[in-house]
Amino acid sequence: MKTIPEIDAYIRSLPQWQQAVCFKIRDLIHLAEPDIVEEIKFKNRPYFTFRGNVCALLAAKDHVNVFIYDPLAPDPAGIINQGHGNATARAIQIFENDPINEAAFIKLIQAVVGNNNKGGWRKVKTPSV
Repeated sequence: MKTIPEIDAYIRSLPQWQQAVCFKIRDLIHLAEPDIVEEIKFKNRPYFTFRGNVCALLAAKDHVNVFIYDPLAPDPAGIINQGHGNATARAIQIFENDPINEAAFIKLIQAVVGNNNKGGWRKVKTPSV
């Protein structure tokens, strides 16, 4: 797993429960795609890319947002809870003590990576299977 210190610093600046969520999500992202690249965009936002944006983290006052940059990747488990119908991205909002469906999250990240391997969701235009 290739990590960058700027994302470590971002996560460590958060309250303890958000740190735990962010470190867990980060681990799952790298488990889903070992060659994912970590980047900082917009000065301090953790992004995860693989032939294009895959997802990003953003801590809010009472939750953690995981932005999924693919409106076509399937979500049969219903873990995406924000941005349905959004043209470019949807989100998973995780509140303190919320369970994380790890298997569904990994499959979602793999679907985004799969679409990115085909040129990105804009070129694919149909849901991954």
